[in-house]
Amino acid sequence: MEEFKHLVVVKFKEEVVVEDILNGMEKLVSEMDTVKSFVWGKDIESQEMLRQGFTHAFLMTFKSKDDFTAFISHPKHMEFSATFSTAIDKIVLLDFPAVLAKPPPA
Repeated sequence: MEEFKHLVVVKFKEEVVVEDILNGMEKLVSEMDTVKSFVWGKDIESQEMLRQGFTHAFLMTFKSKDDFTAFISHPKHMEFSATFSTAIDKIVLLDFPAVLAKPPPA
């Protein structure tokens, strides 16, 4: 079974305390066994024209699409999503089976 990825790219509203959102997200994924890994970052290099206002990217990895589906429908995720969505000015979401093009070095 191939891994499944959940990619979220956002621009937060100006009045949002981003650190609070990040802490909430890290707490959520630490409590969810279905999340295999979670990474996030803030853009520091892209030209404004290319990033189109988006500032943060979040990538979750799941062992399978079934694990992703379980995560999305979990009450803890639903509760956090309600808070997260009010903090967002712009968002792009992509959910996809991972295609390994270059494995990490052994």
